[in-house]
Amino acid sequence: MDPSTLSLAQEMDFSLLALFARATFTVKLVMLMLVAASFWAWAIIIQKHITFRLARREAEGFDRQFWSGEPLDELFEQIGAEPRNASQRIFAAGMIEWRRSHREDGGLIAGAQARIDRSMDVTIAKEAESLNRGLGFLATTGSTAPFIGLFGTVWGIKNAFEHIAMSQNTNLAVVAPGISEALVATALGLLAAIPAVIFYNKLNSDSDRIIGGYESFADEFSTILSRQLDS
Repeated sequence: MDPSTLSLAQEMDFSLLALFARATFTVKLVMLMLVAASFWAWAIIIQKHITFRLARREAEGFDRQFWSGEPLDELFEQIGAEPRNASQRIFAAGMIEWRRSHREDGGLIAGAQARIDRSMDVTIAKEAESLNRGLGFLATTGSTAPFIGLFGTVWGIKNAFEHIAMSQNTNLAVVAPGISEALVATALGLLAAIPAVIFYNKLNSDSDRIIGGYESFADEFSTILSRQLDS
């Protein structure tokens, strides 16, 4: 290699900040978008881990309370008008509809079982929506970030070749900076996409298990109320 070319290459700064500073406006915009998407994805991942852990703990605690043998009416009075967690809200929805289905003479309004089940299903649907909020962003980031990064790379390489054509110089010192800047965009795209895909799959599976627990509890509670209706 020509000594002057080698000397010029050694003097160049190839740190991430330097590569970002030398990049074109379009490539800079792509990089900033990917960095922002990565930070936002990690914020969702951390927040969902905390939320899911709390939801499991609350569900386990309420299950112990529910199956302790305490009368359902007394348990409902303890929960009050503002349940603190999802399991309590599902239970409260069923109990509220159970009480509303009684006439003043003590008899039951027809169709009570179906209304109780529907009321708990609506509550479960709301809790599922809350649990899954934000997971769509992880899925979108995982599927689009590599292509956004690739767009930045293609754009950067295009500008690098244009610079080579204008300078009429194909030395490594001229080619390497533009190519390096372009490849950083692809690297950032993968950096954003890989964790997003991995944790989306995990969090989606965790959410399904939690929601499945809510549905199982609702079915068991509905069975208990059904026995009372039949008796």
